Amino acid sequence: MAEVAAALRSELAQIRPEIPCEIAFLGGAVPTVATAVERAAARGADEVVLVPLDLANAIEPIDAVTAVADEVRMTQRSVALAVARPIGPEATLLSVLDARLRSALAAARILELDGLVLSAPTTGDVRGAALLARRARQWSTHHRLPCLVAVADGTGPSVAHAIQGLRSQGRRHIAVGALFWAPDEAYASQADLAHRAGCVAVSEPLGATRELTELILGRYAFAAMDLLDAPIHQGVTLESGDLAASA
Repeated sequence: MAEVAAALRSELAQIRPEIPCEIAFLGGAVPTVATAVERAAARGADEVVLVPLDLANAIEPIDAVTAVADEVRMTQRSVALAVARPIGPEATLLSVLDARLRSALAAARILELDGLVLSAPTTGDVRGAALLARRARQWSTHHRLPCLVAVADGTGPSVAHAIQGLRSQGRRHIAVGALFWAPDEAYASQADLAHRAGCVAVSEPLGATRELTELILGRYAFAAMDLLDAPIHQGVTLESGDLAASA
């Protein structure tokens, strides 16, 4: 996860070198959001945008993000902090998912598919769940194959249940597209479960891609509008349940 986060930071620096970026993690990992904001402030930033790298929720950040943002506002009163809308299951990520799955199929020497599973960490908020279902339909239409949604945290059907559902339709060559941004524990667990359920291939996580960095910058720009009345120095922090980054 740390390697992917560092790669994202490097990609952001190449695209928008004038916007400094810090990375931070939730759940007790370091650096924390507070540390990232302190570093940004030490470089002269008095505005920071926290961008949740959350591919499931599409409207509001998870409670942990809101809580840590409130704590930072209390301790870093010289910094104006805004929290951006999470990345969510955006349609542009399907092209990255396709590329990752093609690589997995080539590595496994699989030439035939008759079913797909779109696997995500969680169902997310109401909007995120609706978008995830829509992405599955879009992916299904694009490849002219049935596609079911699975989630890794038990808030919806597991990847094993999704594969079983496709098998009940007579499908035998089933691949799993992983809508995860990094190879974390949840990804490893769902990949193992998918293979044990008989899928032919599981895609690697999305990782640091131009599509994801452009989405991050889009979320940053929109949230920064709330800071227009604040001083001009800017910063951004990326975050995703387990990760946050600040520029």
